[in-house]
This record gives sequence, structure tokens and C-alpha cells, in this order.
Amino acid sequence: MIGTVILALIFGAAGPAVRADLASTRHNLSVSGPGGFKAASETQTCVFCHAPHNSSPSAPLWNRQSPASTYIPYSSTTALASPGQPDGASLLCLSCHDGSIALGMVLSEDQPIAMAGGVDQLNSGPGYLGTDLSDDHPVSFPYSGTLASTHGELVQPATLTGAVRLDANGELQCTSCHDPHDDTYGMFLVMANTASALCLSCHVVADWNGAAHQSSPATWNGSGLDPWPHTEQTTVAGNACENCHRPHDAGGHQRLLNNASEELNCVTCHDGNVASKNVESEFSKVSNHPVAITTGVHDPTENNVVDARHVECVDCHDPHAANDVDGSVPGALRGVRGITIGGADASPISHEYEVCFRCHGDSPGQPLPPTNRQIVQTNTRLEFDPNNPSHHAVAGPGQNNNVPSLIPPLTTSSVIGCGDCHNNDSGPGAGGTGPAGPHGSSYPSLLERRYVTTDRTPESAAVYAMCYKCHNRNTLLNNPPEAVHKRHVREERTPCNVCHDPHGVSSTQGNPTNNSKLINFDTDVVSTRNGQMIYESLGTNRGRCTLSCHGANHNQWTYP
Repeated sequence: MIGTVILALIFGAAGPAVRADLASTRHNLSVSGPGGFKAASETQTCVFCHAPHNSSPSAPLWNRQSPASTYIPYSSTTALASPGQPDGASLLCLSCHDGSIALGMVLSEDQPIAMAGGVDQLNSGPGYLGTDLSDDHPVSFPYSGTLASTHGELVQPATLTGAVRLDANGELQCTSCHDPHDDTYGMFLVMANTASALCLSCHVVADWNGAAHQSSPATWNGSGLDPWPHTEQTTVAGNACENCHRPHDAGGHQRLLNNASEELNCVTCHDGNVASKNVESEFSKVSNHPVAITTGVHDPTENNVVDARHVECVDCHDPHAANDVDGSVPGALRGVRGITIGGADASPISHEYEVCFRCHGDSPGQPLPPTNRQIVQTNTRLEFDPNNPSHHAVAGPGQNNNVPSLIPPLTTSSVIGCGDCHNNDSGPGAGGTGPAGPHGSSYPSLLERRYVTTDRTPESAAVYAMCYKCHNRNTLLNNPPEAVHKRHVREERTPCNVCHDPHGVSSTQGNPTNNSKLINFDTDVVSTRNGQMIYESLGTNRGRCTLSCHGANHNQWTYP
């Protein structure tokens, strides 16, 4: 009690008040302490940290040696601060929490205080930090106005006048978040962290308000999820930042992720146990975005155009911004970066296709197209250029003003998205109940519906379901002049894919005469006739071919 009174007089208004119930916390290392580390017989509570006499020069009347350890500080490609070796209050905390100095080794005593069971060093449990601090929130760095302004998502230090404060040197220390004398909020936090209120005292994350992880009422339901539960919250909104991040002992050191694998960080919830839809199962389908192949390759500072080909959840989703509200961009893609149809950086995207162009546009190492075509193009951005002789209407309305097969409300002025074709075959777009998005599909090329490309396939509504989603089957097969499809697709059993390139034909390679209407022949089926393999447009709904197909020669064959 005498030690407590002395410390209260010393701190006064200049330091944290010492709570009367300190004895009930794990920082009470006396024989009466409630934690796993406590003295064999010592009854004094404060002596393990403070002494009125024979203390070190460190304030406040510190009763322990400074660690001689060399620490590995936190570092990240996105961190603008450069923490060095811990100093100030953080170094004092580490005199116990790095495990290098015996808990009973105090300056005011000639001999170390004996600890119960001979356990005299902190070497396990959530309080043990060791000397590798790369998996812990950075400390002992100047939190300046320049840092806050340059970072863009930190509050100005002058506003930190509440529970979270900097030290006298303007540095962020352990004591900015933890009050060693008060465990009211758990983990000795200086304030409750419900909905990450403590985190948000410093961090102002763009687009966080209204994001799914900020507002979702979804609850943990026995999935075994173990976020860093300082406040034992039970909802996604309650855990907020700690759905994904751990301030100490983080599995993924950079950006302090719960798990070393970004994908595991996501599917821990998005496996149908917390989030309502099971996204994880989609990645096991025959066609998928292969997020399991690469881990840790994505970096927030990488170029918008992906230089080293990879796909991870965070390439397409910003967990701080994603929501369920669709606008010009699907809410799940809100806040991510991409490439415009003209090849410029888009940060953030304003069209769905811009995130697709990060990998499927100008990035190196593009795989060959699934179909061997007369005109080969692996850059999807060039295929969808609105200046092309023909293109599916993704980046702008199509070139053909007369498409009678379109199913209302679609018109020739309509614009569609990549996700209208590339999506989950059991998702809402296909009439199913699975999650939306091109995570996985049972059909090749991540298509939402079946689209057979094998030659000599009997026509049916099922085998070309992808085409018939937008194009009226009856019109295509039975109404002149569209009935040209009847002869080819139904009678000759020639797939749509043999004549039509579903993305488009680049203006740098094709022309409106030969490549209108997405004409770009499959060379495994179509060959030359008299040295030519061409389609010639003769105006609205009229054209002719010079080529050989299925052993039959089309020599100036004209329709209708």
C-alpha cells in the first residue's frame, strides 16, 4: 500500500493514475497475484516495476534494468515510419516482455525476488514478445504531422488528446495503447476497442465507413475463428480491424495479418461459417482464379499492371472498402486499383473491367487463348477497345446497330460487364444461391453458363446457354436473316466459337470489312480456300465467306 501511495503522489496529473484494483491484474506479480507468473513470498505489488529509492534514472522511478537485447523492428512496404530500436516506455515494458530479464530481477533488492515454481522469466503466452518485433505494431517512432499528412490515413498528432497519446518526445510507444496499471478493457488497453475504436483513434481508413467489415452484423458461429479478441466481440462489426489484423504476434508480419497467407485470412470467414456465402469452395472447381498458387506475392505498392503474374484475394478486393452496394462498380470491387481501357492507371477503378485489365491486359506472360484463331490477341484490353471493328459491349456500346436477337432490356446501346459472362455457375446470375463473382466455375474460362467450343456438337439451349443468356435462341435460329445461324449451328453443328471471337478483334489487327460481328475464325476448323480465309461484310445483315470448313468450300458464298 505504501508503494501505491508513493506512486500516486509521484504521477499526479503528469502520469496515469494507479488504480486500486491493480492487485487483481496480471501485472500484480506478488504472491497474491492472479496470473501464471507470481512471486513465491513477496507481498509488495509495485516493487516489480517501481521503487522510491535505488531506482534507475529512467522515469517513473523504474526498478528494473534496461534490456541489452537487439530487436527486429516492424517493417512493411507500406509503412512510412521507420522504427528503430525501442526506447522510452516501450523499452521499459520489454524489460519483462522480451523474456531476457528475470521477473524478480529488481534494482532495489540485493537478490532477485524468488518466483513461484522457479518460473522467473516471461517466455510464453500472449504477453511474451521476444526480441522479434516484426510481428508487432511498431513503436518508438516519431508520430509527426508530416508523417500523418504523407501517409494520408493517419490522424494529425495534435488531435491525440484523449485516451491514446504520444510520449513527451512525440513518439508512439506501448503506453499509447496500453495502460499497465488499468485492465478495465482487457489487455491493459487504454480504452475499449469495440468496433476498433482504439485502432481508429490513429488510423483513418479510406472508404471504411459503410464497408462490409465495418458494418456487418454477421456473428461467429462455432467456426473456430480466433481473431485477436481483446474485447471478445462476437460480430464482424464488433471485431472490425481485428477480423484481419493482430497488433501482436501476427501471422503475416507485414500489415500484421492474422495469418501469413492472405487467402487463409479471407477464407477463415468466407467459408460459409461467418460470411453467409462459401467462397472457399468455389476455388476447388475445375475453372477458378488460382489464389492458392501464390501467397505473399501481391503487394499494395506494386504497379497497377501486374508485373509478376499472380492472383490473390486482395488483387481484386479491398477489405477496407468492399461492400454489398453495387453501382458503376460492383460493391465487392470498391476501392481497388486497375487499368483503364486506354491503358492508364485507375486508382480506384470506376468500371469493373479495369480491375480485370490488371492481369488480363498489358501484363507480361499472358497464356495463349483457348482457341487457335486467325488473328491472335492475348491482351484483353485491346480486344475490348470501343474503336475496334467489333467487340462485345464491355468498355462501350458495340459497333453493330442492328442486333435483332438481343433479349430486352438489352439494346445495341447497352453495356455489359465482364461478370455478366465470367462468374460462378451456381451464383445468382445463373439462378443459383452461391456467391457471385468469378472465383470458380464448373465451366471452362470461368464462364457462368455452358459454352461448348467442340466442333460437331449438336445444338441445344443448354450447350450454348452463355450466348442465349443475351441472344434470343428462336430469333437466331429461325428468323431471317439471322437464320444463317440455323444452317451453321444446328444443321452443320458448328459452334458459335468457330466464327465468333467472344471478346473482340483489335483495331490494330482487324478491319470493319472482314472482322465485323466478332468474326475471327477458329483455325482448327476453318482453313483457306484458294489461299483465302476471309469474311466480307456487305452491309446490314449481309456478308460472304471465302474459306473451307468441314471439307466444304465457301467460295464467295453469300448470305442471305
